[in-house]
Formats: sequence, C-alpha cells, structure tokens
Amino acid sequence: MQGHRDGHGFVHRDDGEAAIYLPPQEMRSVMHRDRVRVRVLRIDRRGRPEGRVLDILERRRAPVIGRLLHEAGHWLVAPEDRRWGQDILVPKNAIAGAVEGQVVAVELTEPPSLHAQPVGRVVEVLGGIDDAGMEIEIAVRKFEVPHQFSPETLAQAAALPDKLRAADRRHRIDLSDVPLVTIDGEDARDFDDAVYCEPFEGRPGRGRKASSGWRLLVAIADVSHYVKPGEALDADAYERATSVYFPRRVIPMLPEKLSNGLCSLNPDVERLAMVCDMVITGDGSVDAYQFYPAVMRSHARFTYTEVAAALANTRGPEAQKHADLLPHLLHLHELFRALLKQRAQRGAMDFETTETQIVCDAEGRIEKIVPRTRNDAHRLIEEAMLAANVCAADFIAGAEHPSLYRVHEGPTPEKRAALQNYLRALGLGLHLRDEPSPLEMAGLAAATKDRPDAAQIHTMLLRSMQQAVYSPANAGHFGLAYPAYTHFTSPIRRYPDLLVHRVIKSLLGKKRYHLSLVDTVPAPPPLRKAGRLQPRPPKAATRELELWELAGLHCSANERRADEASRDVEAWLKCRYMRDRLGEEFAGTVSAVAGFGLFVTLDTLYVEGLLHITELGGEYYRFDEARQ
Repeated sequence: MQGHRDGHGFVHRDDGEAAIYLPPQEMRSVMHRDRVRVRVLRIDRRGRPEGRVLDILERRRAPVIGRLLHEAGHWLVAPEDRRWGQDILVPKNAIAGAVEGQVVAVELTEPPSLHAQPVGRVVEVLGGIDDAGMEIEIAVRKFEVPHQFSPETLAQAAALPDKLRAADRRHRIDLSDVPLVTIDGEDARDFDDAVYCEPFEGRPGRGRKASSGWRLLVAIADVSHYVKPGEALDADAYERATSVYFPRRVIPMLPEKLSNGLCSLNPDVERLAMVCDMVITGDGSVDAYQFYPAVMRSHARFTYTEVAAALANTRGPEAQKHADLLPHLLHLHELFRALLKQRAQRGAMDFETTETQIVCDAEGRIEKIVPRTRNDAHRLIEEAMLAANVCAADFIAGAEHPSLYRVHEGPTPEKRAALQNYLRALGLGLHLRDEPSPLEMAGLAAATKDRPDAAQIHTMLLRSMQQAVYSPANAGHFGLAYPAYTHFTSPIRRYPDLLVHRVIKSLLGKKRYHLSLVDTVPAPPPLRKAGRLQPRPPKAATRELELWELAGLHCSANERRADEASRDVEAWLKCRYMRDRLGEEFAGTVSAVAGFGLFVTLDTLYVEGLLHITELGGEYYRFDEARQ
C-alpha cells in the first residue's frame, strides 16, 4: 500500500503488474505501507485499474513520526510523511510528557476503520521542529534507517585490539615500505583505499614484444579480517548494508572503532589490506593482476585539492611539501591519462552534471550551496578503483564462484522508443539501434554536449537506462561498458564489497565461501523489471544462489533507502534555507517538465523547485511529452 498526500493510494502488486488505484473512500481503513489483498473493480477514465480492499494482511509496525498538536480539546499527531493520510489520535495519558508542537514517534494502538481515526501512544519525544539536526532524526525514523548498534555489536567492537597483533600479520605480504597514499575529500573520516603506481617494463613473451606500462597497487582495508559471518558485528552491518551520508553527519555501517580506527588506512600506522596488484599497458588495458592479503602503512593522507594543485604545478608549495611522493603521483597521473583513453574507446558514459555540496553553519543550517568541482585527482582515483573492481569481477567470474555483481542494464525497448521519439522531436537526426551499445549512447552525449539544452538531453539519456543493482546474475555494466563489474573498493561503507572480499579470500585459500544469512529468511520476492516479472534462476541453482539473490535485493533496497533519506534531509534543509528568501527574485533554468508544471533550478543557489501549472498565467497549456 502506498498512500498519496491527496488522499488516494496505490497498491503495488507482488507480480510486478500495473499498480492498482484506490480512491479516497477506500483509504479510510488502511494506512501507508500496509500489506493488503484487493479486487480490481473497473478501469478508471485514466486507464488505471481501480480496486477495493478485501483484506488487510499485515499492519506496518514501525512508529509514525509527526508533530503533536492540541486541537478542540484533543491531542493528535500529524504525520510528517503525508502519505499516511490521517492524523493519529492520542489519549491525554499517552503523550509521554511531550509538549504541543514537538516532534514525536507514535505507535498505533488501534488501526483506522471506516468510522474512526487511528489511535496511538507516544513512544519517543524527539524535540522541537527547529532543533539543530532534527531533520536527520526524522529522516532516519521515517525511512527506518537502523541508527543504533546492538549492545552485542558495541561490546564486540570494544573488545577488538587498538593496533595490529603478531597473529594478524600471518600469511600476509609486508608492503609497509611501499609508499602507498590515500587521496580523499577534505571532510573524509574513513579511508578505505590507498594507491601506488610505478613504471613497468613488460618482458617479451611468446609472440609479444617488450612493452612499457605501469604497475598499479590498489590496497583496500581488510574489513573481512575483523567482521566474521554469524557474529553480531556482521548481523548489524548486513542489516544496514551501507553507510548513510547526511550534511554534517554519517550513520556508519560499522562502529567507529572499525570505520575510523582499525580498518581506516590512516597515515603512518600499520593496517591490514586486501591488495589488487595490476600491470597496465601503455594503452590503458589491464595485462595481468593478482590479489593478496597484506600489511601496509599509508605514507600520506592527501586531499583531492592538494593532489590537483601538485599535479598542476610541480614546483609549487603543494608539490614541494611532498617532494618524495611527487614522482609516484606523476606516474599515477600518466596512468590515469591512459585509462581515460581506454574509457573513451570502450564507450563508457560521462555526463557533465553539476554536483553540489551543502555547507552548513554551526547550527546545522545551510550557509551556502556550492558546486563540487571534479578535478583530475577525483577522476584519477575513480579510474584506479574501476580497474580494481573489474579485476575482482574477472577473478570471481573466472572461478565460477557465486558472488554479487554490480549490474547496470541498458534501455528497455519502451525507454529506448521514448528516447528515440524525444530526439526526433528535438530535430536531432540521431538514430538508435534496437539494442543500443554503450558506445552509441556515449556518442549521443558527446554529440549534444555543446547545445544549450545539453543538461536536459543528458538527463533524458540517464533516465532511459535502468537503475544499477546488486545481483548474482552477471549482466554487465552498461554505463561503464564493462562485461563484468563488481564493488570491491569500499568494504567499510558497503556490505556487497565485504562479501566480495570474503569470496576472493576463499578463492585464494582454494576454498568456497558459503553465504549464510539467517536460516529463516523467506524466499525473495520476484525481481521486477520494466513492469514485467523476471524469470527466477533454475531450481538446480539451489538454496545458496537464492541466498545470494536475497542478499542482492536487500543491499539494493537499502542503498535506495539511504539515497531517499539523504535526499529528504537535503530537501528539508533547502526549504528552510529558502524560507528566509521569500519575495526575492532569481534567475533559473528549467530542469524538467511534467504534466503539472515545470521544475526550475535557481542558477546561483542550486536549489530546484516546482513552478505549478496554475502559476504560469491565464493561458491554456498542453504538455508535449515527446519534446518535454
């Protein structure tokens, strides 16, 4: 059940067919996120199946977040998420000492019926609506983001040592003298990847000349050494599946002792790592690679800004400050240029979108929103990580071991047709084949990048592709133009990377890794794709493959949940930021068009908002979907 703020609702079917519309009168006895059984009664005038609720199978148990109000002698909670549709009555002895106007979490004690509102009791008082950080407190509860570690997890983390022990070093290659460095943003607190690059002269082989290229080491924090299957730490990490990033606050996947301590590749301390050691040829293709566990020591903690400044001026202050490490940075930069050429040849997509960064004041309010400029240092690290991820996918696929791939599929036939109509309506004589290749899509992006409406065209190209997910079925990565791709480089903040590390370690030890989620997990729901049911893997794939599929669905869903929670907080902060600017005038650019109005991004503030169709003046407007 998905409620709508206007009072109606939609039932999202388990079989992936079109959602069923519920009119407002049908919504009186059900609530947002209930599981229901419905009967389709008719097709409404908009062509939607319309239904009636026959049965409520399961009530949502999570508390509802809202503001406590006192109206006409009654206490009630107005849900912050308007999809809940109804205010919740609270008896005066169940307000838990909260004051009118405060934000509270309320648990339902009586569900709604056709003749009565839902009734609940306050279980948590969060504070005043304008308290610093309140938007994050609301979002983590609204999206049910786990934000408290279990006592068992905290105890287990506290019992871990503060530094490496002799036993930890066993069966590892000592790289502590190799000048590996971390390169991250100014505000980064956990460092899960370090890099080192040197020139490499390939020896002549059978039918092959000697070649020059590079040796690239990508060292990734060895989280799997500390987080073992079946332990409390692992259970909490799996439940979260990802760290969640908000302005000024992170809800980490692992306790701070690990994420900022033992597993973080902090400078000048020894740390355990899993290393992807690659030989890359002059044209940017990976010639050979190997994985091994190691002990390493980061020789410096660089920021992207420092590295970009050192590369831009090799005699400047930034370069001189790290003169001993500068040659390795220059080798990295040469390698990056070769990898970039290889990227263009593959046809990987590179859309020029403006990323923004919110700068907050001491109270947690927005001070300003600035464009986040990506320099060569950002892209250099990105290309090094892509290379390591591809090697990890190749290693696992070659061993035919089950694992999670990062899968990104190209346009569905419906989306391809819509994109073709859009390009035709713009008068662009660019034709798409029935199954467009990444190279073809990258060509479209390149051909339109100098047009004034480039941003909108690139948005339409992005929308035509499917969402990237985690799956045991390797279908390749369309956007990056890789036949196999996985996530290996961020095990501190992503659970799929931790699983990939465990698989690689098992393969290195000539063993198999058996995924063991809780043994009582239900069968995963069918995969939905463009409104159609996806065939399940054959039965011979056994319970284990089903577990991998379940893990993929869980990690993909929690990744989306984290994105939604982050966006919700940003939207809240932006609304508060704009509230102080009512009446001011700004220039803006139309960023999207819908049947109900225009979305406009303000040019200097980087805030997007809706200009409703009723605000466009007295004329009559028709939405031309093909031309947007």
